[in-house]
Amino acid sequence: MPDNFDPLPVIPLGQHPASRLRAINQVRWIAFGSLVGLIVLGLLWELHLAPLKGGTGMLALKVLPLVFGLTGLIKHRMYTFRWLSLLVWLYFTEGAMRAASDTGLSQALAGIEVALSLSLFTACAVYVRLRLKAGKAAPSVAA
Repeated sequence: MPDNFDPLPVIPLGQHPASRLRAINQVRWIAFGSLVGLIVLGLLWELHLAPLKGGTGMLALKVLPLVFGLTGLIKHRMYTFRWLSLLVWLYFTEGAMRAASDTGLSQALAGIEVALSLSLFTACAVYVRLRLKAGKAAPSVAA
């Protein structure tokens, strides 16, 4: 690695000012709510509201990877917010494709999936941004 490589360090939660800590908690709960919404939507959609014709309901297992993110969001784990912000694009893509190709209730549910995916991604990105150090230390001037 080059000598000038300086990744932004993560500031521990206890060292943030109170106003930023409030913002961090608000964004975390938005992410948590969006994640729970995606899980519930996926289960209801594939098991009850608009399952695929002739399907066995196995498509409901698509929400399983999302379930693994719940505890990480509650415990403020940066790694969880980072991988979840990448994983959520699979659900966005599914929602966009089904919104364009399905009809009726399934199309409306796909629109909700797109909205929840965008909300989750935005909340994860903002959370990571708030937790990272806000800038590099100013270089000292040699006399």
